[in-house]
Amino acid sequence: MADLDDSKSGAFELPTVEAAEDADEPRVALRRDRLLAALTLIAGAGLALAVPFALKAGAEFFLPTTAALVIAVALVPILEWLERRRVPSALAALTCVLLFLVAANVALAAIIVPATEFFRRLPERIDRIQMNIAPLIDLYQSFQKYLNRTVQHLAATGPIKAPATTAVTPPSSILELAASFAPSVIVQVFFGVLIVFFFLSGWTRLRKKTITSRASFGGAMATARVIQDVVDDTSAYLGTITVINLSLGLLISGLLWVMGMPFPLMWGGIVALLNYVPYFGPIAAAMLLALGGLMTFQDIWVALIPAFAMIGCHLIEANAITPLIVGHRLTINPIMILVSISFWSWVWGTAGTLLAVPLLIILQTIIGAAGKPDIAGFLFEHGTLTTRGKGRFDTSSEERETGG
Repeated sequence: MADLDDSKSGAFELPTVEAAEDADEPRVALRRDRLLAALTLIAGAGLALAVPFALKAGAEFFLPTTAALVIAVALVPILEWLERRRVPSALAALTCVLLFLVAANVALAAIIVPATEFFRRLPERIDRIQMNIAPLIDLYQSFQKYLNRTVQHLAATGPIKAPATTAVTPPSSILELAASFAPSVIVQVFFGVLIVFFFLSGWTRLRKKTITSRASFGGAMATARVIQDVVDDTSAYLGTITVINLSLGLLISGLLWVMGMPFPLMWGGIVALLNYVPYFGPIAAAMLLALGGLMTFQDIWVALIPAFAMIGCHLIEANAITPLIVGHRLTINPIMILVSISFWSWVWGTAGTLLAVPLLIILQTIIGAAGKPDIAGFLFEHGTLTTRGKGRFDTSSEERETGG
């Protein structure tokens, strides 16, 4: 009977204070994690809203720095190739910088010098352009007259007066237009060249220090993998796209040379440069080629051949050649490309448009390795901003328990 009483009393015994505290610990921990996650989310949202305005306001510093870092990352494979052949780091970095400067100067000389002559001839060729597009102008004028008659018939106050326009004196030359910006541009270019040189000269030491400073072997391997992925993806994209764009530019130059259009290398350089900007660049190149054709040829259909040829070559390149060469490794969501182009062009203008895709690749590689925050889970599933996943160098609890 005593044993039965003891068992009954034990079965209906009230929980102790320690047991209640142990049961509340997961709930308290979840509340603490959600509080920290909410503060992190608020701070991250504020930082995300403030960074674009800071980048735009400090464009004189951030733009050359970012452009130089992207160029330096793209030149890392050449640097490593030279260092594997026992070339000192400083000499290898200087060689990479000189190769880039020579290539950039050749490209700019092929585009800027003929472009100056082209724009000088533009006022002289206005009559030919007007003659070529006269049918379109007549159609537009007829349509405009019809609209004016309709509006005048319906409006009770009489004809609509045309808005007053003010005459703006155009600059006499491109050099005059860029004269006020030349000193700052020279300073920014020199600053960017120095960043590229010092980044490349200290690249090997910086990478070793970054990897060896990790506390664990898994962290060191993950850091090394991220660094290598950023370098490989950026250099592979820029190198491949550069070769493709140069080939496209040379093809267009050859076609224009056969047609007898002046400055074929300039037009090929413009096509190659604008093709770095997805979607919008080829459209702008086709419009410029149409303008150049209208300035050169008397027949409107012959004048539009360069633009149509550019569009056809771009469609073949974008849908067949580039996917075949680049493959699925560097496939990027088109929506992300459009958002990146819109964002960086708003922040830094034309230079930001050219840097949009390389910066997107770098950010996508880093975020893919670091992990994305679980915002949806935090908002709708009462979780935290992070999700636990098994990394490449992580060991699961089951393996640790079984010794596997």
